[in-house]
Amino acid sequence: MSNELFRFTVLGSATPYPSADNPCSGYLVSYGDTRIWVDAGSGTLGPLQRHVRLDALDAIWISHLHADHSADLLTAYYGLLYADIRLPAPIPLYGPVGIADRLAGFLTNTATRSPIESAFAVTELHDGHQARVGSLRLTSRAVVHGVPAFAVRIEAAGRSLVYSGDTAPCQALTELAEGCDVLLCEAESDQVSAEGERVHHTPEDAGGTAAAARAGQLVVTHVGRSLTPEHAVARASTRFDGPVGYAAPGGIYSIGEITTASVR
Repeated sequence: MSNELFRFTVLGSATPYPSADNPCSGYLVSYGDTRIWVDAGSGTLGPLQRHVRLDALDAIWISHLHADHSADLLTAYYGLLYADIRLPAPIPLYGPVGIADRLAGFLTNTATRSPIESAFAVTELHDGHQARVGSLRLTSRAVVHGVPAFAVRIEAAGRSLVYSGDTAPCQALTELAEGCDVLLCEAESDQVSAEGERVHHTPEDAGGTAAAARAGQLVVTHVGRSLTPEHAVARASTRFDGPVGYAAPGGIYSIGEITTASVR
């Protein structure tokens, strides 16, 4: 049945700020009646509501606290507590250590701390963290991005999706992605941190990680603004022999059925 498809919907894939037709990083992962908002980058809350109401989400998972992956948690907070939604219980929120205090720092405007925990039931991630959300199983690994950051493997019905978040190539991501059906991996241009450390995958790196992990398919996302999706796919394909696609905004992709037709 169609409602049993294990799939992800691209809410946005732009970096480091939204374009006119593409929000920042955000995905809706679903299987059966379970729906998880994975990364809440700037602009993703709007398209999320084409598919699910905020109060119908089973969980939110955040890779790291850079704004292009988390900023829409701020407006989601107002929606959950102060608008037309009657939230029966706080939404489970998985994210890096300190995520609740970071949100409170932005949202508190008086001497009284904003009630973050009334909107979100926060669980802080650690390397190797595991959780079951409805019919989905999540395993998170710490990755290399210059700030606390995580990748996630999401499994259902014997199939698997791995999302890199933002990270330089690292053994933890390769191990997490081992044998996955789909690797959804960032493909930035070359960037380094203020300390001179690499903090992103290039398209070639994305292809290399997919090959090393023996992934079934690679979907590049978070494509740097100096690149076109077509160029990112072509460059990733030099290192990975399997199907390579692009996470086009608005695309809905069934795990195990993604092809290069998703490039545009």
